[in-house]
Amino acid sequence: MVGLVRRSSATVGSAVFFVAGPGTVTVLVPWLLTGFRWQEPVAHWWLARVLGGALILAGAAVLVHAFSRFVREGRGTPVPVAAPDHLVVGGLYRHVRNPMYVALFAVLIGEPLLLGGLWALLYPLVLWCFVAPYVRWREEPALVRRFGADYECYRSAVPAWIPRLRPRHQ
Repeated sequence: MVGLVRRSSATVGSAVFFVAGPGTVTVLVPWLLTGFRWQEPVAHWWLARVLGGALILAGAAVLVHAFSRFVREGRGTPVPVAAPDHLVVGGLYRHVRNPMYVALFAVLIGEPLLLGGLWALLYPLVLWCFVAPYVRWREEPALVRRFGADYECYRSAVPAWIPRLRPRHQ
């Protein structure tokens, strides 16, 4: 019974994290910066809007997929209190080590393209200056400690940020 209560509270916490974490980064902060107001279009702006919308949709789909891999394959979540028991290397994780971050940045780049406020592209640039070092110097050493040689092998085979076209074979 205790395991069931622990797992269900972790599931609720993870759901809150899934909405609050990415929601804050991709919705609340951009809304505070831009008010999500449409800017007047300029010549050929429709192409940027289409690209922006595609980035937002793709990023959202990747976030859902990556999070579900943590639950199904890792038997946990990205939330530290319910961390996965197994290293997650399937699905999109075969192409890139950080699909959730890549997806977040896709959304953050797509929003200004869709709305027309190109100055808001500064936000993902500034955020990148914090996220990339955090992943490199905090998350990756923690994964090495947790999963050892398995993570080292995975890290050497799969790029961190730019997805490769051919997936890593498991």
